Amino acid sequence: MKNSLKKVLSVLLLSVIIIASVSAQAIYERSEKPYLGKTVILHSNDVHGALEGYAYMPVLREKFESQGATVLVADAGDFTNGNTYVSYSKGLDAILLMNAAGYDFAGFGNHEFDFGYDNIKNNVAQANFPMLCANILDGDYYIGYPYIWLEENGTSIMVIGLDTPVTQTKVNPVFVKDLTFLEGQAMFNKVQEIIDFGKKAGIADVVVILSHLGVDDEEMGNRSIDLYHNVKGIDLIIDAHAHVVMTEGPDKEPIQSTGTQFANIGVVVIDTLKGVVEDHYLIPCEGLEKDPKVEAQAKAVMDKVQAAYGAVFAKSEVTLNGAKSGPGNRDSETNNGDLITDSMMWYVLKDGKLKVPTEDIVAVTNGGGIRAKIVPGDVSMNDVKTVLPFGNTIAVIYVKGETLLEALEASTYMLPIGGFPQVAGIKYTIDTSKAFDQGAQYPDSTYFAPKSIQRVTIENINGKPFDPAKTYAVITNNFCAVGGDTYYAFAATTDQFDTGIPLDEALVAFITEALGGVIGQEYAEPQGRITVL
Repeated sequence: MKNSLKKVLSVLLLSVIIIASVSAQAIYERSEKPYLGKTVILHSNDVHGALEGYAYMPVLREKFESQGATVLVADAGDFTNGNTYVSYSKGLDAILLMNAAGYDFAGFGNHEFDFGYDNIKNNVAQANFPMLCANILDGDYYIGYPYIWLEENGTSIMVIGLDTPVTQTKVNPVFVKDLTFLEGQAMFNKVQEIIDFGKKAGIADVVVILSHLGVDDEEMGNRSIDLYHNVKGIDLIIDAHAHVVMTEGPDKEPIQSTGTQFANIGVVVIDTLKGVVEDHYLIPCEGLEKDPKVEAQAKAVMDKVQAAYGAVFAKSEVTLNGAKSGPGNRDSETNNGDLITDSMMWYVLKDGKLKVPTEDIVAVTNGGGIRAKIVPGDVSMNDVKTVLPFGNTIAVIYVKGETLLEALEASTYMLPIGGFPQVAGIKYTIDTSKAFDQGAQYPDSTYFAPKSIQRVTIENINGKPFDPAKTYAVITNNFCAVGGDTYYAFAATTDQFDTGIPLDEALVAFITEALGGVIGQEYAEPQGRITVL
């Protein structure tokens, strides 16, 4: 069945029948059928291009079915992007592999929007399963089914889909400008409304949330934890987005997440004779059997991408930091961030001039856009596109120093954070002992402007004193230029242009031309541009 946009009250009915129930035991321990009378949901999340992992699902499904279970296979989002194996087809190959693996339903993650809303609709049209989302609307329509329900043995199971409201700034805001995101209390109210309706209609004895909300502090007020404590009637949350491995929340909330890239497969066992979630746990994927047909389809996709991007063009003598934090690209200066911002500055300036002196030109990119490390040895385009998978182009904006400072303050209001500014041409300090002075919420964003500058001090710009009244040229990526992440201050300026130069191509050119094809010891460590106190 092909999925399409449906009216606000769209409902998909799924029904199956089971005849008996026996108490459950571990799946490999008994030869009889302990899962008769049980519905088992197998779930993945944040697959991000780990295509071979889809081959686990048909085999695991068959094992549970052989023990008497009715099995549903679900994904909680972020399958469209993450590495070149999926970004090459803008997510379509992931959908086709999910079809082959027998997925029954899935939710949207923020990265499903990386290539634009029209791309999502084209991909979803190829899916043999419904996509769920109750908190993003296109006009009067949900972008997918808000919920589905099924009934077994007199027990009705309702599954409600949610995507993180920070999607509106975690992808290029231009891609989602015509969509409405329900966030915070509005999202909680919508979920409560659906549950109350389901309870009254008799289709929600057990309520499962398929959530791409996550548990990160950066998204306080919109997390799966916040949802659970603000909505009545939730039995279990299948969660995603934060890449954590968990079977419960910090206060024993019934929230389960598998991590990322098929580190685990989640299992939810619902006793449909008793009408309860009987158990939920994770199965590590290491050592599990794979379905040969799905595995072969995944390999064919990977071989195609390697043929396109696998040629070696350079060598690295150092490891470039691809971590999120500890230290990583979202909480500190990294050598990877230095290399990328240097390449942005070099590429824009190598063949032309901007309308301010060179000493007033800087580069800024968001650390959340740096997605992988590069290790010593051969470097291919596949490596570069895995580090920079989003297809961003380089933009130039002209702003007063005070606006640049606002952007840095807003983008470091807490650590780690996806908007963390990796820079060239700037030396700045973050004092984490000082609280962020929260001002008004930015338009169409979950983030806030600083009421005053408390945490960030710009030490110098290209060795010269920082002047809040001076006009600076900021070389950035088109995502930040239009207000992605925490960068609304950049979007507010009208004096900007997009060069059209892909960020990954600029990095390749810098490595080959400026560095002579070798990422050398000059990038062994961060270069002292950012100090975190």
